[in-house]
Amino acid sequence: MSPHELEERLLALEREAAEAIQGEEEVSGLEALRVKYLGRKGLLTQLLRSLKEVPQQERPRLGQLANSVKASLEKRLEEAKERALLRERERALRSETVDVTLPGAPLPRGRFHPISQVMDEIVEIFTSMGFQVAEGPEVEWDYYNFEALNIPKDHPARDMHDTFYFSSEMLLRTHTSPVQVRVMQRQRPPIQVISPGVVYRRDSDISHTPMFHQVEGLLVDEGVSFSHLKGTLGFFVKEFFGRGTEMRFRPSFFPFTEPSAEVDIGCVICGGRGCSVCGGTGWLEILGCGMVHPEVFRAVGYEFGRLTGFAFGMGVERIAMLRYGINDIRLFFQNDLRFLEQF
Repeated sequence: MSPHELEERLLALEREAAEAIQGEEEVSGLEALRVKYLGRKGLLTQLLRSLKEVPQQERPRLGQLANSVKASLEKRLEEAKERALLRERERALRSETVDVTLPGAPLPRGRFHPISQVMDEIVEIFTSMGFQVAEGPEVEWDYYNFEALNIPKDHPARDMHDTFYFSSEMLLRTHTSPVQVRVMQRQRPPIQVISPGVVYRRDSDISHTPMFHQVEGLLVDEGVSFSHLKGTLGFFVKEFFGRGTEMRFRPSFFPFTEPSAEVDIGCVICGGRGCSVCGGTGWLEILGCGMVHPEVFRAVGYEFGRLTGFAFGMGVERIAMLRYGINDIRLFFQNDLRFLEQF
C-alpha cells in the first residue's frame, strides 16, 4: 500500500466513524462503535499494520496522522457518550416523575412495649393523686435493700427474696423499697412518692422472670391511717381496672409494714364467678401493702407515733397480665413482634 493510499484510507475512516458516532444516540451503540473502529481488532488497528509497507521516511508522518485520527475519534465518542447519558437521565426523569397528588406510602409505626404502657398508666394515676416519682440505683447496698427495711441478715424473710449478690454487702435490688428509705433519709415529712423501676430475683417460670418491674408507693405524715391507704388503693383499682371492679384486703405479713395486707380484685377473666385463672375463688391478688413498720422509721431517724405512713408495692408484669389476659410472663421479654404489635 502506497503512502498516499494509506493516508486517504485513514482520512476516510475518520469521516466514516465520525458520521456513525454523530448518528448514534445510545450508550451501548457508541460502545459498539468504539470497539469497531478503535478496538484491538478494530479498523484503525488493521490500517496501522499497513505502516510496515510504506517507505521508512513516510512512517512518522503517517503514524502522527493515525494518532490524530484516533484522538479525534476518542474525543467524539466521549462527547457523544456524555450526550447519550444526559438523554437517558432526562428520559428516566420524565418516566419516573412523582405524582405529588397521590397518597404517600404509609410508614410502619413504632409502639411502646406493653410493660411501658402499663407502667406509664400506673404512674399517671398516682401522680394525679399528688405522688412524686422517685428513683434510685439498681445496684444497691444490702443495708438499703434489707436491713433498713427491718430484714436483718438472719431474718427468715430473706428467703422470700432470691437475690443476685455481687458481694456480701452489694446486690441487685430485689424491690424498689430501697428508694423509699433513701427518700426518707434525705428529706423530712410530708412525703408522698412512688418508685417505679426494674428489680431482680433469681426466679424464672411462666409467672416469674429474673428481671421484672415494680411500682412502690410511700406516704408519711402526721395522722396517716389505714383508711388513707385503703382509699388510695381503691381509687387506683377503680381507675385502672374499671369503676365496677371489686376489691378486698386480706391480712398478710411483710417485715417492713405492720399491719400488712394483700389486695385482691374480682377476677377480670371470669367476672368473679370462678375460673382456672383465679383458682375458682373469683379473686386475683394484685399487690401488697401496709402501715410503715416502726423499725423502718427508727432506721431513718423518724419519730414514730407523731409520724405514721403507709406503703404499697405491685408487680407491673402481673398487672399487665391481668389487664390483657396473658398467662405467660415470658411473652413480654421474648421480643416476638407478633405478640408485641397487638398492643
